Amino acid sequence: MNSLWRTLDRATLRDIGLVCVADAIVGASFGAIAVSGGLDAWVPVVMSLLVFAGGAQFAAIGIVLAGGSAIAAVATGLLLNARLLPYSVAVVDALGSRWRTRLVGAQLLTDESAAFALQHTDPARRRAAFWACGLALYVVWNISVLLGALAGSAVGDTEALGLDTAFPVVLLALVLPSLRERRTRNAALVGAAVAVASTPFLPAGLPVLVGLVGLLLARWPSLNNQDKPQGNQAEEDCEAQA
Repeated sequence: MNSLWRTLDRATLRDIGLVCVADAIVGASFGAIAVSGGLDAWVPVVMSLLVFAGGAQFAAIGIVLAGGSAIAAVATGLLLNARLLPYSVAVVDALGSRWRTRLVGAQLLTDESAAFALQHTDPARRRAAFWACGLALYVVWNISVLLGALAGSAVGDTEALGLDTAFPVVLLALVLPSLRERRTRNAALVGAAVAVASTPFLPAGLPVLVGLVGLLLARWPSLNNQDKPQGNQAEEDCEAQA
């Protein structure tokens, strides 16, 4: 473990520390909101230990607290975590070669741990960055969720502290980087419109799943052409004329 930390430079360790601080705040708010919403304290704690995915946990708990079914909550969480599949391919070398190590690494795979691993090209640094970030976040996240759950039992009304805004803020933070592409923005807008329009007619949790119809728009050929830079499009036109 000591060699793991010695492999990394101070700047990387500092950045990992800052990410841990930010996630600690989010984890505490998650625990507090879940308990104040009526769930037992062990629910967010066990969920954090087993799932360890902030966005999926917020979405699932949000659906349950809104009266949605467990099936809708699980399905939404799985859809959010599907974004981690390409990450696992990109950082598979950092997880090690033994299946036991890869199993643990899969549990520690998050947006942050993958991002720190992809910053390095050296295999040793990639591996060290992934495991240092993953292990640190796992410990910090679960401790903060536990503390938040205990605080939620005492506070009662988390809306008075503004913690209820953590749900939409976390989910918005997850999708913002993807909205740079026009076709992704259009697909998100269509999905949001469909979800909002179907909310009065469907049980809680299902409008989110129905909103996935917006993904069909992301495959629209004309939108794919709109995402190409004008310079590249002009070059393709010249090549076609030649």
